[in-house]
Amino acid sequence: MGDRWYLCIDLKSFYASVECVERGLDPMTTNLVVADPDRSEKTICLAVSPSMKALGVKNRCRVFEIPKSIPYIMAPPRMQKYIDYAAQIYGIYLKYIAPEDIHVYSIDEAFLDVTPYLRTYGKTPKEMAVMLMEEVRQKVGVRATCGIGTNLYLTKIALDITAKHAPDFIGELDEKTYREKLWDHRPLTDFWRIGTATARRLASMGIYTMGQIAHADEEMLYRVFGVDAELMIDHAWGIETTTIADIHAYKPKNTSLTSGQVLMRDYNGVEAREILREMTEQLCLDMVQKKVAASSVTVVIGYSNELAKARREEIRKAGTLSVYDFYRTAVMDRGTVKMDRPTNVIGAVVPKVLALYDRVVDPALPIRRFYVNMNDLTDDDGEEQMTLFSMLEPAGDSGAATGESAGVTGYRAPTEAELEADRKVQQAMLDIRAKFGKTTIFKAADLEDGATSLERMRQIGGHKSGE
Repeated sequence: MGDRWYLCIDLKSFYASVECVERGLDPMTTNLVVADPDRSEKTICLAVSPSMKALGVKNRCRVFEIPKSIPYIMAPPRMQKYIDYAAQIYGIYLKYIAPEDIHVYSIDEAFLDVTPYLRTYGKTPKEMAVMLMEEVRQKVGVRATCGIGTNLYLTKIALDITAKHAPDFIGELDEKTYREKLWDHRPLTDFWRIGTATARRLASMGIYTMGQIAHADEEMLYRVFGVDAELMIDHAWGIETTTIADIHAYKPKNTSLTSGQVLMRDYNGVEAREILREMTEQLCLDMVQKKVAASSVTVVIGYSNELAKARREEIRKAGTLSVYDFYRTAVMDRGTVKMDRPTNVIGAVVPKVLALYDRVVDPALPIRRFYVNMNDLTDDDGEEQMTLFSMLEPAGDSGAATGESAGVTGYRAPTEAELEADRKVQQAMLDIRAKFGKTTIFKAADLEDGATSLERMRQIGGHKSGE
């Protein structure tokens, strides 16, 4: 690999820090949580300030779990504000590092390959980290932590495990120091890509540390973990060959667009059908904006939480299924419907999706969640090509549905004129929203009781945008 140096800079309690900065408060000494006060006490805190963490309050806890003895500020989420701050911080990185040497891992975390820049700025990797962290603190007011490593994996581990315990919030690792300092570190779940399920499987084999993985029988690891064992063994030795250039060059074989929604209460079948319509229409608009079209649509319907609890208790008493099996089979339905051809037109997609819903959903059961996935996206130039066969196709059953595929009834293929009219309406809606705001134009049905479309337009990632 040669001598390469990477930084992984993470913004400390980012959302909470932004809210403190906006209020003129020190994020390191202010008790603040970011959570929606309009939701119940069961809502998850999106972030807690460092001083709250020092008092034992866990990140991503629920509001009711915060001890009553701790006074704190509750700040409603403002997702657009956080995006704006993140963009400003990314701009600071770009002053010193070219975009091809930066990989944005999340809104508050980024990897930087600083190898070519150390000589330019006459700095060591740590001095480079200090320079960037200090400029972010001075210009934006947000503190950061940083991992430094000779490959991307070691950089991430330096951030996640060693930086948090360092007085300057900087950790540094190469392969040698990784083995010296962390081969005996516990728990294994502190390491990137080692989840609780993987840790349990390793424990059943008598493996509790990275050092033990490094010296374990490789055939046994491959037998238990398959091809994942290769990466696990490499990481146990501190080896990672992937570079930022490799990440930028990666092209997925298949692409998709997904929307999910957990409803605030149980919806009956009729109400839930309207929610599905809203979500599908919005995904169609998203596809038009991104200039892509879907070949098929998958819908997953999750039923009531109360129903889940009742069935879980029945299964527990009967002892016939594991909880894992229960969640996969007893509380949701799903289906996939194929389009006549790749499309993003509401008039072509929505009728098929609703016909699929009518086919697979149990109308007697209350519904609590939806996931809609636009599959196998292809580039779209805004003009669907009608084939001779599609123009001659009779109205009626022309799709495929259920868990894998079957006929969808109750569907009439739209005419070419109808598709063209829909396409023009969609583009007009996008143009108006782009100029005047997302909620300036919508359908009257979005005002019905139980509709969530307007509320979701004011959200980013399922949380209030703050706009």
